Amino acid sequence: MPHCIIEHSSTINAEQLNKKVFLGALNSELFEADGRDIKVRSIAYENYQTGTEKEDFIHVTVRILSGRSDTDKAMLSETVMTQLLSLSLSRASITVEVVDMDRHGYAKVVV
Repeated sequence: MPHCIIEHSSTINAEQLNKKVFLGALNSELFEADGRDIKVRSIAYENYQTGTEKEDFIHVTVRILSGRSDTDKAMLSETVMTQLLSLSLSRASITVEVVDMDRHGYAKVVV
């Protein structure tokens, strides 16, 4: 845990985004110290609309098992955002959302 899902405009380098989001989640210190439980994936969009002018965007959804405090969630959001801001983008919308997954409805198997 967590599952970090990045949606972004295709003009932004996905490998850099994945690394930054991973570091942000790791820096939160809410997960395994070596990062082995942090999962990051990204989806680049060619076709999108951002208001009346087409601008780059990044939206990160960080899905975590329910039970964390609001303080932990806010800190996680901030540590991910801090890493994204280090990309030095211009004219881009950057958002981070932390979402609870119901732990009773979550199943995991490693095969």
